[in-house]
Formats: sequence, structure tokens, C-alpha cells
Amino acid sequence: MTDVAVGPDFRPDEAQETIARLASEVLDGDADTPERLWKALGQAGLLTLGVPAGLGGAGLGVPETAVVLTEIGRRAAAVPALSTLALGVLPVARWGTAEQQRDLLAGVAEGAVLTAAVAEPGDPLPERPRTTAAADWTVTGVKTGVPDADRAHRILVPARTAAGGVAVMVIDPASPGVTLEAPPRSAGVSPGSAGGSLGSVGLGGCTVRLDAVAGQPLGGNTDGRCLADLHRFALAGACALGDGALAGALGLTAGHVRTREQFGRPLATFQAVAQQIADVYVIARTLHLAAVAACWALGSGRPADDDLAVAAQWLTAEAPPALRTCHHLHGGLGLAADYPLHRHTALVRDLVRFVGGSEHCLQRLGERLAQRPE
Repeated sequence: MTDVAVGPDFRPDEAQETIARLASEVLDGDADTPERLWKALGQAGLLTLGVPAGLGGAGLGVPETAVVLTEIGRRAAAVPALSTLALGVLPVARWGTAEQQRDLLAGVAEGAVLTAAVAEPGDPLPERPRTTAAADWTVTGVKTGVPDADRAHRILVPARTAAGGVAVMVIDPASPGVTLEAPPRSAGVSPGSAGGSLGSVGLGGCTVRLDAVAGQPLGGNTDGRCLADLHRFALAGACALGDGALAGALGLTAGHVRTREQFGRPLATFQAVAQQIADVYVIARTLHLAAVAACWALGSGRPADDDLAVAAQWLTAEAPPALRTCHHLHGGLGLAADYPLHRHTALVRDLVRFVGGSEHCLQRLGERLAQRPE
């Protein structure tokens, strides 16, 4: 009898199912502002899943954190989850010294916000940053699109070292030499709307200018491995959040076409509508599988770069047109500012920009495929 190879099992385990249920209860609870929702998530222990147990966390990893991000994305909740969890907690828990972990992670349960400045002008995830760290660990450079930088307790800043290496520097945004520039906003759009967080710039991000700012390398690492992990966490978190955002938009749309009638029949009974909602379903489920596979590989210590590249490409190329279909199927309601669908679209748009856009992600995926041995 021939043995049949069995692939990885991506079904959520008991812990992940419990986390998803708890996140759903908190997110669907009575918190009526982003600030209260963020506090409720912290009180429920959902912000410290990746924090080491010795600091009061659960000591879990990427897949469990991704479950929380997906549930937050499903409701397009305006909280700094990507910044704090994917760009802060995960890299600090993996690379930080004991002292750095205490300094950076101890306040997360109470709502402290962390973030990372991964992008530079013209490059969303540079492997060799133009930002520099001098021999005395002072950091100089310009970072763009830094999410939630105006509320962050600390910012992780990738930089080239004086010795030619690459480090992730920990800086205090209140330090001398740090300048934050918020992005321009359309008239009538408040900072906390359309994917913002806690009334801040949210995923739209700040430009952060650094002029000889005091810092310290995360974990003392200067060979680029810490930065590589930070990039992986950034992609995994963005894809998990985008997975939830598209799934939430699909749920809103499916509910609308089931109940909205035209010519005395529900919209869902029309063949053209059924075909379009089916297309969105296929895209949403494929993005979910790609995101879960990437987070599983990253969390289990397996090579994850190929899976992350596929998930990022699917997010950037397929999610935006799927959301346009959702708006189309809503008719005029899909254009209403007080209807939640626009929050999902804005969130995905910000995530697409955060990871570099579809052309950039396609190029990175193609480069990876081209480097494979035949």
C-alpha cells in the first residue's frame, strides 16, 4: 500500500478558535469609541498573545496574533492593531533583550501603541535602508507612511550601521531630532474615519524625519536578520488584516443582496448578481488560504517568504477589484459615508499602499520565482 503524502493542516486549533470567539465578543460588544475598544481588547488579553508569559502575556506567536488581526479587519475596526501587534509585539518578542521587552511590552495590555518605520521614499520594505545609524547609535534619515507614529510609545526604525550592517533601532518619538509630519486629508474626513485609529493618522501613516536621534539596536542584532523578520511580520499582519477586511465586506454584501428586492425578487436570485458575489467569495477564500498558509509557515519556523509574497500579491491585486464589486452590488448604499462598507475599502487601500502596491508585489514575487533552481 502506497503512503499518501499529507499536507499541512490549516484548520484552526482549539486555542485559535477560542481566540476568534473572544475577539468576536469584544469587537461586537458595547465599546462605542476606538479608545474604549482598544482598551477592551487589552483587558481581554488579546493584545498580549505574543508577549512572553514572564511579562504577563500568553507567549503565543504569529498564527494566534493573525486570528486577532483578521477579526479586527472583519469589522474594519479603527484601532492600531497592525502597528502594535505585527510591527511591535512580534519583532520585540522574538528579538528584544529582556530589558527591551520589559520596556516595550509591559504597557501593551494597558493600550500602549508600538509601531515600525519600515518604508522609505520610493521603497516600502527596503532591505538596505538609506536611513543610517552612526557609531554612537544616533539615527538619521526619513521614513514614510509610518502607521500610528503620532501615538506610538516607541518606533522601530531599520537603519544601516556605521560598520556596514543593518539594524532595527528602537527610538522614542518624543526624543530631540524627531519630526512627525501627518499626511494631508480630504475635506470633511476626520482622522479617526476610514481606517484611522484612535483619532490618529492610523494606517495612512506619518512621515518621520530623524536627525541624530538617540536609539539602540533591537536585540543588538546588526546582520539584517532582525530586519528580515520585521518585514515578514509586516507582510503577515497586513495580509491577515486584509483577509478580515475583505471577508467582512463580503458578509455585508451577501446580506444586502439576500434582503434587498428588485422587481419583487431578492437581488441574490438574479444570475448576474449571483455570479458576481460568487467571484468575490472565491477571491476572499483564496486570500484567506494564502494569508493563513503564510502565517502558519512563519509561526512554525519554516521558510515563509514565498507564501508571504503570494499572499501580498493576492491582497494587492485581487482585493481592491473585489471590493469595487461589493460597492457595485450595494448600489447607492455602497456610496453612503454612514454605511460601514467604505471603512473596509479604505482599510484595504491603506494596506495595499503599506505593502507597496500590486506592481511592486508582483515584481517581488517574480524575482523570487526567477531565483528558484530549475
